[in-house]
Amino acid sequence: MSIIEPNSLLSVPTGQLRILELPHTTEGADGESVYFSLVIPTYKEAANITKIVEILCSLLDEALNRDYELIVVDDDSPDGTWEVAHSLSQQYPQLRVMRRQNERGLSSAVIRGWQVARGQILGVIDGDLQHPPDVLLRLLHSIEQGADLAVASRHLEDGGVSRWNFIRRFLSRGAQVLGLIILPGVLGRVSDPMSGYFLLRRSAIVGATLNPVGYKILLEVIGRGNIGQIAEVGYVFCERREGESKVTWKQYVDYIHHLILLRRSTGKFKKIHFPIGRFLRFGLVGLSGVFVDMAVLYLLHDPTTLSLPLTRSKIISGEVAIINNFFWNDIWTFADVAMQQREWRQRLKRFLKFNIICLAGLVLNVLILNLVYNFVIHNAYIANLIAIAVATIWNFWVNLKLSWRVTQVK
Repeated sequence: MSIIEPNSLLSVPTGQLRILELPHTTEGADGESVYFSLVIPTYKEAANITKIVEILCSLLDEALNRDYELIVVDDDSPDGTWEVAHSLSQQYPQLRVMRRQNERGLSSAVIRGWQVARGQILGVIDGDLQHPPDVLLRLLHSIEQGADLAVASRHLEDGGVSRWNFIRRFLSRGAQVLGLIILPGVLGRVSDPMSGYFLLRRSAIVGATLNPVGYKILLEVIGRGNIGQIAEVGYVFCERREGESKVTWKQYVDYIHHLILLRRSTGKFKKIHFPIGRFLRFGLVGLSGVFVDMAVLYLLHDPTTLSLPLTRSKIISGEVAIINNFFWNDIWTFADVAMQQREWRQRLKRFLKFNIICLAGLVLNVLILNLVYNFVIHNAYIANLIAIAVATIWNFWVNLKLSWRVTQVK
């Protein structure tokens, strides 16, 4: 493999991670602006880069008549990903390559790519073929229809994941719930805040100083950008074909650090749309569950009926109440979503999530009850009402965001 001279590559911007109205540099292609700039951050993707460039160029040549550019930003991969990419530039004139030797990290790589980009529409896609390239056309259409940000989501009806194990699903969902608690004004605006596949208008982040941590650049864009309308497009997250996964425990730690940093530094949050009507229906269903719980407990435990032990009776009556609540929420509170997810496996998945969330709500209820009673109001009944209110809002919000949504396709 021939050695590429450094001066034939894009210069790496320095200084603050800020997007300007005009590109930081105008190297290549006469410095003329283009409609769309797509950044492909890479590290050790030599086995995949040729294929993804070939697919993207074929797709975008036809859709945009070459009014676009691909920018590969490589973190000096030891497998020579940047060299492989640069060797393709003669065949694909829309391709530009940047080799970073003094910086690391996916998020900063994306922003450095956007800084040299010449497009009015900016985007990012993984270089490992786990993001289906054909979804780009639907994202572009959403931008053309007026969206400031178009996100590819795994959590819409036609989205999902291919073969994630239980642990990875649990960690992904747990990270999302944690984000909703720490930063609801950002994560509450999209169904898949962990997505790394999206497009946005350059004007939506011009002038904003970005300070990302880890992999989740979308959080930074929503939190610090001037994002108005958001559109979402479903996609199936594919299995990696070549190379190795970059997901480690460090990424989850960085994610939590990023949430806290963003919460502390932004100072203001976008308005959250809280569906009052749906919440009232959820509350009425919960009230019906109280009566079901009491009735079943009486039938099981009362000396005049079955006279079962109290603990066993309570466990059974509580689960019957949960089944009752799930049934009515599925056909009434979230009927519009459930009608799109009619398969028994989808319904079973929603039921299992609902059970887990209700269990977490019970733990939260007990915790709040003790905190309020011991440190705020020394009245068990008032403390219990406060605990019930907090747990009800928890159950509703988390079920709204996690339970009544498609997360896997056939």
